[in-house]
Amino acid sequence: MAIQRVLTKPRLRDYSDIEPLPDPPQVPDMEQFDGISAFAWALGSRCKRRDGYLVSGGGYLRSDAQDNGDFAPDITFAENVGDVQRIVRRNGYVISEVGKPPDLVLEVGSRSTGRRDYTVKREGYARYGVREYWRFDPSGGDYHDTPLGGDSLVDGEYEPIEIVSESETRHWGYSEVLGLEIWWYEGLLRLRDPVTGEFLHGTPEESQDAVESERTARESAERRAETERAERESA
Repeated sequence: MAIQRVLTKPRLRDYSDIEPLPDPPQVPDMEQFDGISAFAWALGSRCKRRDGYLVSGGGYLRSDAQDNGDFAPDITFAENVGDVQRIVRRNGYVISEVGKPPDLVLEVGSRSTGRRDYTVKREGYARYGVREYWRFDPSGGDYHDTPLGGDSLVDGEYEPIEIVSESETRHWGYSEVLGLEIWWYEGLLRLRDPVTGEFLHGTPEESQDAVESERTARESAERRAETERAERESA
């Protein structure tokens, strides 16, 4: 009897039962958008080999389906959340449905929302159980109470994370959640690896430029080695 192999299409998950949350009101602020997109790209590139992680922004964060709160973090980061697509399809992060609060949220200051970021939202994110809450003010302190601020949840309350100021234009703090340094670097929101001391790339172009630079340096080193070897052989 001949052996037959039957090929079947993988079963796609059904998300038809999910009712998306409404989109939060958008605040048009290019200065704010640049910081958010750069942070999300850098963090997403860092975590892309992990399963069950979420880097998102702009959707509501709520405790359960009955919660009508208006908190919509600029960046939400969470690990070990299972089916990430369910969160994406929900168009927001509902803690009771995911099974855990986000590990980190970040707000980028703007003229219209700045004060709420370090007052009302700080209290709210602690109440939701978010492990770390970070605030970045591209203006250097006009929107928030400081250029860079971070809090870590301890016994249900936030305690400030130490911020190191290396100069008037460079401040940073260490995120235990990310294992990275979060920087206010000359007005830019950056992530740095404390082991290598290198900043993570904030755009696809930066990543490509780095790859090209590394390739050029490697080829140059290979040519030098080949030249030196040829000179030794001819001596």
